Amino acid sequence: MAHNQESLAQTSVTKFKDQDFNSLRDRCLSRGRLFKDETFPAMDSSIGQKLLQGKNLTSLEWKRPQELSVVPPHFILEGASRFDIQQGTAGDCWFLAALGSLTQNPQCLQKILMDQSFSHQYAGIFRFRFWQCGQWVEGVGGARLPVMGNVCLFVGPRKDNQEFWPCLLEKAYAKLLGSYSHLHYGYLPDALVDLTGGVVTSVNLHSLPSELVMAVKIAAKTGSLMTCATPKGPMDGAQTMENGLVCQHAYTVTAAEQIQYKRGWEEIIRLWNPWGNTEWRGRWRDGSREWQETQDQRKNQLYEDKEDGEFWMSCQDFQENFSCLFICNQIPITLDHGNPLHERWSQMMFKNQVIRGNTAGQSQREAQYFFFVPKQTEGINVVVSFTIMPQSWKSEDEIFPLSFQVFKVDPQFQQFGERLPPEFFSPFRNAAQGLDHETKRNFTKSLHLSPGTYVVVPSARREEAEFFLRIFLKVPDSSRNLNSNFNLRALKASLLENGSQQSIFYRYAKKGLDIDATQLQSLLNQEFLTGPPGDTFSLDECRSIVALMDLKVNGRLDHEEFARLWMRLVHCQHVFQSIQHSGVLLSSDLQKAIENTDFLSGIFISSELLGLMMLRYSDNTGRVSFPSLVCFLIRLEAMASKYPGVPCGDLHSDQRTYFCPHPGQGLHGEEGCVLCETLWL
Repeated sequence: MAHNQESLAQTSVTKFKDQDFNSLRDRCLSRGRLFKDETFPAMDSSIGQKLLQGKNLTSLEWKRPQELSVVPPHFILEGASRFDIQQGTAGDCWFLAALGSLTQNPQCLQKILMDQSFSHQYAGIFRFRFWQCGQWVEGVGGARLPVMGNVCLFVGPRKDNQEFWPCLLEKAYAKLLGSYSHLHYGYLPDALVDLTGGVVTSVNLHSLPSELVMAVKIAAKTGSLMTCATPKGPMDGAQTMENGLVCQHAYTVTAAEQIQYKRGWEEIIRLWNPWGNTEWRGRWRDGSREWQETQDQRKNQLYEDKEDGEFWMSCQDFQENFSCLFICNQIPITLDHGNPLHERWSQMMFKNQVIRGNTAGQSQREAQYFFFVPKQTEGINVVVSFTIMPQSWKSEDEIFPLSFQVFKVDPQFQQFGERLPPEFFSPFRNAAQGLDHETKRNFTKSLHLSPGTYVVVPSARREEAEFFLRIFLKVPDSSRNLNSNFNLRALKASLLENGSQQSIFYRYAKKGLDIDATQLQSLLNQEFLTGPPGDTFSLDECRSIVALMDLKVNGRLDHEEFARLWMRLVHCQHVFQSIQHSGVLLSSDLQKAIENTDFLSGIFISSELLGLMMLRYSDNTGRVSFPSLVCFLIRLEAMASKYPGVPCGDLHSDQRTYFCPHPGQGLHGEEGCVLCETLWL
């Protein structure tokens, strides 16, 4: 079967229920009437019996925003914010938490809201867009909202701003699903996908706190949506517990930080409750002792004591009280290895696919989708995502209507092309295993697969189903070449974010305290280099760097020592970039490198010694790699600052020379000066 790799941004927009916003608005304006939506009428049926039980229906009315506000209503006032949202009586926190996260990505939010107002060409009609199975769907809706006692039954405007975009958007989503009752309890991944068209990653909450902080920071940097949920409590429904959290409730994750506390660092995470007025009562809550005691300079930037539903808590408390964390992005954010900001993915899309029902209880294997993994990559490298078409989804369904398996295709079966014979599906054939999460409308599995040909085989659990399938394949890093030894632009961008070096440090640090040479090697090769494999930092080079930057002489680098190293690494990149020729630095450029290095200001070495350094730090073609340049410049600084003498001039058979205050005393062994243990330059 052919696959479509078109961009989501290029997909066409369809009209929900064939309602065209422009023609409907223009008709209302020409007739001088406000829009009334016959497809979602101001009647009990649009709410649904599930939400009307036990309510006095005689007091239920449908009113327009102008009738609810003593001041002129606004669609958006001074920008859309999560604090504009306040949940009503429907249990749609799963949708509102996703929406709250979307407000932190204004560009994506604007695709949903578009430019609308209560003034310019107002006709009582609004439009919103949602992503449905590979395409954007535009739905229109009237402005009348269900109220009781002049208070919105569901999401209503906050008293201090009278912004109605959350209320109208919620109504449009209820229309898309069938009624407000269909909003009552749902799945976070479904809302995340409907608002973005992205793919959802489920994050392991058993990770180290520092890894969680890093995951949230990386996700925020990519503009991803982040939500989480608490587990079910002893009673059904959302009940506030003693600690201030609400059981069986969805929250928006808005930030994460490492913050100075007492003599160490503590990982904290920030959340927002769609209720807007119920917050965490434990450590790092608003007004807590922890905020009063911290001496972190960023305190005023991070913390505000407000009753707005947003609060901080420690990562440890977060892990103990929440059952899941979801991250949604246009491409998978795997977070399991390396730096996902540098990962590239290709995408295969299969739209409008149909599979027959499994009424006889036998597996149907009529649909087979093939893909190829070309090279070995680390971590998750394949993500398979199914989304059920709206007409195949029933609100009463308790499980996803499809199941699927991924098999590796043996060479002897590859001759069959796009149709495998029945004998391929032996009961002894094992399917590929991975991490997955399943909702009523989306099913995603993340896999680590070895190179080869694979097939995705779905089957209907009961009735016929129509679906949209995406297969994401991680692209092997083939960008390593002599013309690009490191990604300077990406590094400079990361430095603009306050604390980026700290974030990278905590990602690799053991127990969040320090790093050794092995961890430093992984850090440098992942965060600094996109050059050829031969130009990566070796373990010996990293041991040498640790020895030179280790002020506490314990064989490791703590955060302060790493910060000092980081600044030198960044400067070395600038030096390399300024004097390289087509990505290559020659040994003859070392003198210019010294002159351009700020932390070597005032240091001079003779032409004789420079010649020896050219031999020591270049390869047999006279080329100096970036790791070699780093080791040379940092070692030169360390030797010159610690031993302001002259080079001893002793030259060994391996062409090494030394910097130490004991020149010409014949005390130099193979590893350095016997008296002062100076390392060789």
